[in-house]
Amino acid sequence: MAYKAPKGTKDVLPEESYRWQYLESTIRKIVRKYGLLEARTPCIEHTELFLRGVGDTTDIVQKEMYTFTDKGDRSITLKPEGTAGAVRMFVENGLFSEAQPTKMYYLYCPVFRYERPQAGRLREHHQFGVEIFGSPSPAADAEVISIASEIFETLGCSDLTIKLNSIGCPKCRARYQQALKEYLGGRLGELCETCRGRFETNPLRILDCKVDTCREIVKDAPHTMDYVCDDCRAHMNELMRLLDLAGIRYEIDPMLVRGLDYYTKTVFEIVSGMPGAQGTLCGGGRYDGLIRELGGPDMPAVGFGLGMERLLLIMSQLGVEVPKPVRYDVMLIGLGTEAKDRCFTLARALRKLGVSVDLDLMDRSVKAQMKYADKTGALYTLVIGDEEIKNDAANMKSMTNGESVMVRLDADEIANSIQRGVSKWESF
Repeated sequence: MAYKAPKGTKDVLPEESYRWQYLESTIRKIVRKYGLLEARTPCIEHTELFLRGVGDTTDIVQKEMYTFTDKGDRSITLKPEGTAGAVRMFVENGLFSEAQPTKMYYLYCPVFRYERPQAGRLREHHQFGVEIFGSPSPAADAEVISIASEIFETLGCSDLTIKLNSIGCPKCRARYQQALKEYLGGRLGELCETCRGRFETNPLRILDCKVDTCREIVKDAPHTMDYVCDDCRAHMNELMRLLDLAGIRYEIDPMLVRGLDYYTKTVFEIVSGMPGAQGTLCGGGRYDGLIRELGGPDMPAVGFGLGMERLLLIMSQLGVEVPKPVRYDVMLIGLGTEAKDRCFTLARALRKLGVSVDLDLMDRSVKAQMKYADKTGALYTLVIGDEEIKNDAANMKSMTNGESVMVRLDADEIANSIQRGVSKWESF
């Protein structure tokens, strides 16, 4: 039987992994400047966490979760998004009792959703997310938007738009939902089956429907900003002022609501305007009631998440070059048993000095080893035979320009020669 990866999953091949590592390294450098610490939560959680946290009227809960009963007759779900697990961790470990705000991120976060696989959207994909717990200030909203904006800017992603809206708080949202139901009521029969079900339970979600007929119906629907209370309006105005102050460009999208039930006040998305791109690259907002909903104190929170696969795809579409790292600094080639032993001990010493070293593991000829060194991108080769052992020195050849220099068979000297680089051969 020929085994294949399950539909909607994708292998990251060894020769491709540098792109992931570059992306992860770039993100870590940026979040470090904002003082965020990394959090890691399990891939599995109790199903109730997502029913309460994400919302039982969302597409994720209704259609997309991987849920099973374990041997202890417990309902377990593979994590479909990162925020609910982060909040559960925050509450369970009593982090709310520490000095606030709590600022965290998660990076290599696999999430699972049963949906039709397409470019940049897999059944198993990986999220990067930022969460700031404890701050009610619009400055926290501006902070997370700033982080997201800086990541895309640093990675060279252009033609992106930050879309911004306020969906109000529970106090003022009821007024909007009533106005929305009055607007939709006369055309209820034209909505898709899913949206007809949402009409009573969560009419706000109808604005997020991707079915063309529903999108056409809601394009003239009332705007959330026309119904928000004074506090929510003041929050939004201050957020916009701070973004303007920071020079972060955005546009107001009155139809933006996001797809999860826990959002309050601020919602935002970063979308690509590139033809053929897969729409939203990043989404987030404020979720001031989620900590309380999951058993913690009444504390505000704000954050965002983005899909790593989708980000790598848009980088590729935009022609963003990811620097390929040097795999081997030097390949040691031994002629004969004694020389191979010398290569082995020398390789160990060089690696302790931080030099990446390759050795022949296939009993190739010298010519074949040189070809292999060229194929793997080794910067230098060092051929050691009986004569080199006798003289305790050998020629180290640059695979970049073909020049060579005599070096002692000493790890420190070889490492120093590599660090000086090809451009300084003449100074030896």
